[in-house]
Amino acid sequence: MSPTPTARVAALVVHPVKGCAGIPLRTAELTPAGITHDRSFMVVDDSGDFRSQRKDPRMARIVPELDADGTRLVLSTEGLAPVKVDVDPQGRRLDVAVHKQPLVGVDQGDEAAGWLTEVFGQASRLVRVPEDHRRETGGLTPGTAGFADGHAAVVGSLSSLDLLNERILASGGEAVPMDRFRPNVVVSGWPEAHTEDRVRRVRLGTAELGYAKVCIRCAVTTVDQASGVKRGPEPLRSLAGYRRADDGGVAFCSKFAVTVPGTVSVGDPLEVTEWAEPEQGLGPRLAAATR
Repeated sequence: MSPTPTARVAALVVHPVKGCAGIPLRTAELTPAGITHDRSFMVVDDSGDFRSQRKDPRMARIVPELDADGTRLVLSTEGLAPVKVDVDPQGRRLDVAVHKQPLVGVDQGDEAAGWLTEVFGQASRLVRVPEDHRRETGGLTPGTAGFADGHAAVVGSLSSLDLLNERILASGGEAVPMDRFRPNVVVSGWPEAHTEDRVRRVRLGTAELGYAKVCIRCAVTTVDQASGVKRGPEPLRSLAGYRRADDGGVAFCSKFAVTVPGTVSVGDPLEVTEWAEPEQGLGPRLAAATR
């Protein structure tokens, strides 16, 4: 397969607080841990486990605003006055976990905790990635990440979404937008669906990404990001018909490590510098065909 010269960055999205609303960007800095400040904050319960839209879909309605230098965070949602957080990189350290992986978070104080506790009706605290965070991520290309589920960047293509929505509509469902999958980079111009599964190295702007693994999807994809309400069973029902992974889950989008940090903007071309070998098919964990 040869590179596709028309492929471009169609959208860039940062999620400063894991599980909360994403913020579209025109230009982003890609650090080793992904877009600057992506998933650098996280809401945890009283046991230190992360809160997720899986159980708390209203998280989608919490809108974060973070200063460019990361020193002031404002959280807002309907029905409550916003809370302003002076980010504390040196505060009390808490033992936290993401999918049972033990990590450390820096507590961001009682005011933020009180506001989040009111939102969820249960004890909650806000934590930040510590400055000496050294998380290692696996997959085909190792890397690092903040509080993301596993990797620095999630990449999805509009052609993949088009194919999925064709299947959803054919079964009588309603098409879903790309934000159901909460990607960091959205690509236009790849004519074949799920090309992101076959990319191994890609250059965008002055940054480069290396493929780690396909992205196994969960119930978060059934949450309407605009309303914070679950709308299932789509897209999981349709994905189960043609994107079944060998561990039983379903896949959409792919996860990447940042191999060369740099700047990327909407409209930048993508240059794939390495593709999967033909025998690798769609990736090490994906067994089903694309169509």
